[in-house]
Amino acid sequence: MIFKQYELGCLSLFSYLVGDETTGRAVVVDPQRDVSEYVADAERLGLRIERVIETHFHADFLSGHLELAAATGAVISYGTVAQPDFAFEGLPHRQRLSLGDVTLEIRHTPGHTPESISIVVYEHPDADPWGVLTGDALFIGDVGRPDLLTSIGFNADDLARQLYHSVHDELLTLPDATRVYPAHGAGSACGKNLSTATESTIGEQRATNYALAPMTEDQFVEAVTQGQSVAPLYFAFAANANRKERELLDETDEPPAFDIDLVTKQQVDGVVVIDTRPADQFASGHLRGAINVGLGGRFAEYAGDVLRPGQSVILVTEPGLEREARVRLARIGFDHVIGALTDITSQLAQRPNLAAQAPRITATEVEQWRHDDPNLQIVDVRNPSERLAGSLGDDRNLPLPTLLNRLDELDPQRPTVVYCAGGWYRSATAASLLRASGFATVAELLGGYNADLANPIPATR
Repeated sequence: MIFKQYELGCLSLFSYLVGDETTGRAVVVDPQRDVSEYVADAERLGLRIERVIETHFHADFLSGHLELAAATGAVISYGTVAQPDFAFEGLPHRQRLSLGDVTLEIRHTPGHTPESISIVVYEHPDADPWGVLTGDALFIGDVGRPDLLTSIGFNADDLARQLYHSVHDELLTLPDATRVYPAHGAGSACGKNLSTATESTIGEQRATNYALAPMTEDQFVEAVTQGQSVAPLYFAFAANANRKERELLDETDEPPAFDIDLVTKQQVDGVVVIDTRPADQFASGHLRGAINVGLGGRFAEYAGDVLRPGQSVILVTEPGLEREARVRLARIGFDHVIGALTDITSQLAQRPNLAAQAPRITATEVEQWRHDDPNLQIVDVRNPSERLAGSLGDDRNLPLPTLLNRLDELDPQRPTVVYCAGGWYRSATAASLLRASGFATVAELLGGYNADLANPIPATR
């Protein structure tokens, strides 16, 4: 057997290549949208990718099933419950797929989504299970959250009950030695307690995973539905896009180079400028009206919180990073990158009237500001679960994924301070979104709430 796990850290995504070296037949499971690595590895290993299997309709990224099928001629497969708008082959519960000696068994494991499946891997048809690709049904340290589809009419309680039976009747019936390979790791918003480990076993999860501890079905429902983070804004769009035919990604395409005058003209027409430089560079000088989403972090996820699907985008990047930024946006289905500006510092030096800075202040300065100006509004963009550790008193909790749709809850004329946990990424993105939306005075709290623990701001009542 040939088995390869791929990790895409910026989206906490795992995907897999499984092949039989005697026949050269292979499948790819849950591929990312830029598929060249799978194609290159298959060629190097002497494999033919004959099938792309999706464990479910993913919400956190736009999957590469269409790109991989176009590149290799592979058949696209889901469980039989799935109903995409393109040609696919449904895989019934307990169906076995032979690649030669290597055999795959499909198990329907609904709960995270109704159509979710897991894939049991056998090195030989009559051997014990070697491993199981669990999609988003079972993670290392967690199970898939059942509440992501509530916005389109599914009941989280019903899905959680399906998940309970999927876990107990299909996954925990596998031998303890069976290796566990999930679709996501730590950092994913598809669960709340995902481990940094890249693999585990059924036995280890039975012993350590909070969601697999002995409990009733009702207790399980309570455990897995409470305390989830706010889902990123783009999730509903991506889940729907994964069901549909769409344009294929060309990974090699470079965004055209724009100068600053063309960028400002495009801004007037509603094009969004995303500045991908680190927050400190952005703060020292940026194009007025740009939104800061640093390429060094979870760029696509947070860009999906401050952009709407279909919006045209111009990227500000360091030279040579234009294509990377474009591809990373394309991984969540945001394809309308119309250009890039790479020499922002020199261009702003020639056009200082177009430049702006981002105020960044300490906790002591915030405290003094609040004392001097009772009109100050403080905005916490952390998730509600993060606020259990505390907050800065009289603030508003508008988690970053909700901010774009809740701007009208804030007064753009009032001075504003924004903070997150660490004070370098989410708050910079949120503050720049407020400024781009017409808020007059917006500052970021340096170090965020975590740094402020050493110098807490007393709450005013």
